[in-house]
Amino acid sequence: MTICAVIMAGGSGTRLWPLSRANHPKQFLALHGDETMLQSTVKRLAALDIESTITICNEEHRFFVAEQLREIEKLGSIILEPVGRNTAPAIALAAMSFKDNEDPMLLVLAADHVIQDEAAFTKAVSDAIPLAESGKLVTFGVVAHEPNTGYGYIKRGTPCGVGFTVDQFVEKPSLEVAIEYLESGDYFWNSGMFLFKASRYLEEVKKHRPGIYDAVRLSMEDVAQDNDFLRVNKPAFDACPSESIDYAVMEKTKHAVVVPMDAGWSDIGSWSSLWDISKKDLNGNSIHGDVILRETNNSYVRTDGKLVVGIGLDDLVIVSTKDVLVVAHKDSDQDVKKVAEQLKQKKRIEWELHREVYRPWGKYDSIDNGGRYQAKRITVKPGAKLSVQMHHHRAEHWVVVSGTARVTNGEENFLLSENESTFIPVGVVHALENPGKVDLELIEVQTGSYLGEDDIVRFEDKYGRG
Repeated sequence: MTICAVIMAGGSGTRLWPLSRANHPKQFLALHGDETMLQSTVKRLAALDIESTITICNEEHRFFVAEQLREIEKLGSIILEPVGRNTAPAIALAAMSFKDNEDPMLLVLAADHVIQDEAAFTKAVSDAIPLAESGKLVTFGVVAHEPNTGYGYIKRGTPCGVGFTVDQFVEKPSLEVAIEYLESGDYFWNSGMFLFKASRYLEEVKKHRPGIYDAVRLSMEDVAQDNDFLRVNKPAFDACPSESIDYAVMEKTKHAVVVPMDAGWSDIGSWSSLWDISKKDLNGNSIHGDVILRETNNSYVRTDGKLVVGIGLDDLVIVSTKDVLVVAHKDSDQDVKKVAEQLKQKKRIEWELHREVYRPWGKYDSIDNGGRYQAKRITVKPGAKLSVQMHHHRAEHWVVVSGTARVTNGEENFLLSENESTFIPVGVVHALENPGKVDLELIEVQTGSYLGEDDIVRFEDKYGRG
């Protein structure tokens, strides 16, 4: 029987703010190693007999997914959720994407987890295959080596092959209860990883949550292929109930089995949990970037550019980005999520976007701004082109720093090289393209009464943006 890996790549990861933000969440960052978490999730499948992959993500993150998977030559299929409806409907989308005569096993994985022992991961999945083939819905329970109040738990029942029947799913416990769970040996951390036949999952969804089944079925009856992406019917999916697979299916089915996995798993749910699994110096510090520490112990310090110096510190998390500095005690780092939510309520851009923003054509860095001006450093990848567009409220001045730009400025089309520039008045249709083999770097100075990103009227866009 064939296996399809279903990679869940949604979520905002606000507990790792300010590095992880709504428009650039943790699954697309290289937090543990040189590859992004999405790339690591896909590459650890190499030792398994995986025939295909389906990545499920939302509209805003589709270009991150496509580009990062293309970089490792593992593009596969990408299904776009028009709106987030939690894991049960998302997995049902994948299960219904196959032809009537196809019934693969689905290995469901989150894109934002770390697994340090890939051999143990491979063995646990391989050992679980006979159970899934027999019609069981397998979940993988992480063997706990310490009490943890940040995870849900699974209580094991009677032995079943290499695993156990599921006796109970348990919410995040208090510390005292987590210690009892650890001492009993009957509880596993709930990893959120699953293995089952596509047909069996759909049977259980239809039985226990027919509303989800019907909404997903309708959304898959009207799909459109858009370049690398499969778009489902939005009104039908909008009407789908939002529920996790645990609540909708696994807690209700009589066929749930938990298979133990002891593979150095972590969902990196906080900066302190990232410190736990990171390499450390002799003083217990995990250092990333340009950092100098003196008389500092057991701290996580990360900077994406500027020099960070720490003196006489203990048990801290220090994260410096281009626009935010966070300093927190490791015992309080769960409150980072509350700060991100506070910024969202105040409509501060920092909860959503980095100063450096990625686009399908490249990226831009907002290097300065004032009352009626904004300066950006723009990087356009070779062969990429920004949309043909105009602005109602701002004019733009482009100065090429390096590379070659092909410019449309009103009725004119011309090339610009290093140290050359052009001015685009308000209301003039324009476009920017990199015809070269190296990155195009330019400085854009915007002036006008309104400089928001929503002051863009697109006439043509190779990436299908409206």
